[in-house]
Amino acid sequence: MANRMRIGALFGASLALAFSLAAHAASASGGLGGTHYNISSLKRDGHYDRFIVTWRPGSAERANPSLMRQSMGAALSRAGLVRATFGPQGRLQAPVQASYGRRLAIGADVLRTSRKLDGNEAAALMEQIASDPAVLHVAPDVLRHPVADIAAPASLRPSAFRPSDTEFRQYQWDLKAPSGRASAFGDRNFGGSHVNAAWDLADGRGIVIAVLDTGITTHVDVNTKLAGAGYDFITDAFLSGRKKDGRVPGGWDRGDWTTSEPWKSMCTDAFSPPQPSSWHGTHVASTVGAERTDNGIGLAGIAYHARVLPIRVLGHCGGYDSDISDAIIWAAGGHVDGVPDNTHPAQVINLSLGGYGQCTADDPMGQAIALANRRGAVVVVAAGNDDDNAKYYSPASCPGTITVASTGITSRRAYYSNYGRAVDLAAPGGGIYAGDRNSGDQVSDGFVWQAINSGTTTPVANATAYAGYAGTSQATPHVSGTVALMQGARLARGLKPLSPTAVLGILQRTAITPKVAPDHRIGAGILDAYAAVNLAINSSGSANLGTLLGNGVALSDQSGAKGSRTTYRIDVPAGAGKLSLRTSGGRGDIVLYVNKDTPATPASYHCRSAHEGTSESVVLNHPAAGSWFVTVVGRSAYSGVSVLGKYSR
Repeated sequence: MANRMRIGALFGASLALAFSLAAHAASASGGLGGTHYNISSLKRDGHYDRFIVTWRPGSAERANPSLMRQSMGAALSRAGLVRATFGPQGRLQAPVQASYGRRLAIGADVLRTSRKLDGNEAAALMEQIASDPAVLHVAPDVLRHPVADIAAPASLRPSAFRPSDTEFRQYQWDLKAPSGRASAFGDRNFGGSHVNAAWDLADGRGIVIAVLDTGITTHVDVNTKLAGAGYDFITDAFLSGRKKDGRVPGGWDRGDWTTSEPWKSMCTDAFSPPQPSSWHGTHVASTVGAERTDNGIGLAGIAYHARVLPIRVLGHCGGYDSDISDAIIWAAGGHVDGVPDNTHPAQVINLSLGGYGQCTADDPMGQAIALANRRGAVVVVAAGNDDDNAKYYSPASCPGTITVASTGITSRRAYYSNYGRAVDLAAPGGGIYAGDRNSGDQVSDGFVWQAINSGTTTPVANATAYAGYAGTSQATPHVSGTVALMQGARLARGLKPLSPTAVLGILQRTAITPKVAPDHRIGAGILDAYAAVNLAINSSGSANLGTLLGNGVALSDQSGAKGSRTTYRIDVPAGAGKLSLRTSGGRGDIVLYVNKDTPATPASYHCRSAHEGTSESVVLNHPAAGSWFVTVVGRSAYSGVSVLGKYSR
């Protein structure tokens, strides 16, 4: 991508060596004296005036905003930014000053500069902030955006919006079984998510799904009962469209248009050319479950008896990482200063948003997601629409998420969808063109259809409009809605909710192999909502995701048919020196796949061994603590095979 920065171009050879990064940085972070800082979100032509700083516990700065400003001021001086300089077009730029913003729920603080810095200036400043012994971590507070969706042209929209759910489902190929039957518009459906069968098992009752997006609008076919219980987390008045900074109650979408001033000239980083309001949150919320189902009008939502909690984090130009990370914690039931505690904690959090930059566990977004996971919330995120490796995007690359790619009605990877090892599975997001190819005629089957508002800027009350969008933003709520069905089905049967890790394992185990072989990795396959809910009902959690291997104890006489998959698990303690995973003996031909935390599949694995016969081996030095899964796949029928897992202490 043109905007990716090589570290050497920013800091010179010495810092480039300190980072030891290639063109696409593995972590794009560096550190001095144990301090980490992440510059992967910076672009050469970007503009940055907000930075998130985590101070070391016990440091004087952590408790004193005045000392924070002093530290920031000293960093500005060392970076050469406190003297007047000539900027672009020879304009004189004033010296940069520091100011204090606010504290985040993760305990970090937002510090601001008096003018926006370009990518090189921001990177130099972050290096100097990180050199302060009191600093633990530094990241830019960058804008994230709705994962830019493609809207269906008006010519593909129905001429009238009066049909019943049943009649209108001719547009909702995405909720049907991947049966290969021709849709109402001609394409054979190999890409549906089988939601219609899952409704025989669950409806999401008792589950709360938080949709962190642009908010929600009133619509005759959309349930907005929890909109008043939601919150607008946008602190910046420029982004929120309000007259002053600060957060306000209610998860309502006020509009995110950029067609008029001041946004027309100030949002060039986010949108070009200026755009009308997207009503993105309403469309996403409708898919996940806010759309009323079987009410005689309009379309159907997936977890239609779940409660959808809209939280506004995206406004004009997008939304800052600092606000989104606070909203994640609040959505899961955590405390955020200055905001009343959430009375409807979410079991599922949908993030159909993102932007460039790699996410680590130390970053604000990574920390917030980890806190949400610890509260039991499953966090589902969009892989991104850049036809690129998802590991270079956030929150798609954050640990603890379920990252979703997009496929079309034929099961082909959507040409725009991000891909790679960061992706956990795919779901229907729309391929736009006939046959899901990347050119030709746009077709109705190329989009996901849901409720929308018809206002150009501000919302129309009780709207009646529907629209087709395509993107990983549309794929993501299919997974979020399915997770709500899974947890709701267990709740209805008196079972404990699944952990986020167990949810991911079930989604991957039940995913459908695409009819059209993917040109890039899109995780375990395509979402099968029915199979996932069915297995969730019959699963006790992560403990039965695989046969447990005792340390150094071989399981003998293992067998399987051609194409079979058998999963084993070994739980590795912290501090293990080496982990050996082996198969041997017997007859036949197998492949060994290994993965951390979730069952390995041929499409999603950490490493594999694929020799002829049954003797396979994977050895990992200093493996991370936790569950390691071994999947044996039969290339032919096999029998009499021994499976061994052993770690050294």
